Amino acid sequence: MTDWIINSINWEFLLRLVVAGVLGTAVGLEREYRAKEAGARTHFLVCVGSALLMIVSQYGFSEILDKYEGTNLMRLDPARIAAQVVSGIGFLGAGIIILQKQMVKGLTTAAGIWAISAVGLAVGAGMYKIAIATTIFILIALELMYSFFKGIGFRTLMLEFDVPTKECLDELSKLLSKPEYKVVSYHLEERPTGFKIEAAIKIHSKMDESAFFSKLGKFEGLIIKRFE
Repeated sequence: MTDWIINSINWEFLLRLVVAGVLGTAVGLEREYRAKEAGARTHFLVCVGSALLMIVSQYGFSEILDKYEGTNLMRLDPARIAAQVVSGIGFLGAGIIILQKQMVKGLTTAAGIWAISAVGLAVGAGMYKIAIATTIFILIALELMYSFFKGIGFRTLMLEFDVPTKECLDELSKLLSKPEYKVVSYHLEERPTGFKIEAAIKIHSKMDESAFFSKLGKFEGLIIKRFE
């Protein structure tokens, strides 16, 4: 029985699944390093699943085609299942993208999921070289381009403050009105002990976050309860 199973395994197809898993994991680990929503397991499953669907699309109906060979009773489009993968990944990507305080988060990770599904399809089709090259390009886009453009433009911080007095709130507003900051959105809630503020604030990429928090620390009674 064991020998029959071993002889029945198509080692080429198994190799494709292994390669897809390795490439998917490589991109997923980068996302985990950045503490993003979808990590190594998600990218592994997407890439391997896409590769399997491509294999099934290309070779899964060979017995049926052999049965009707030479007739006009059976026609098969090997790209049909692969095309549906692209549509299906869109739903997964939509689940990763979230809208929080008027800030859209998860777009890059969703794009990475879409791209790694394409890598899986390429591996499933036996196109190893182009799949590996694309994975390298994805990692370059996610990591090297992130480092390269880190000092350009603004980056967003999600903050939650406890502000004790109206005077402190006014001083905080003056600080955040300076050109190096941009308040994207905020929610102000008045409490008996002061004010609670949830805000999305963009700071210039060249500015050190510690310098920003150092300025906030000068406000007496101001407490930063959460930031990300």
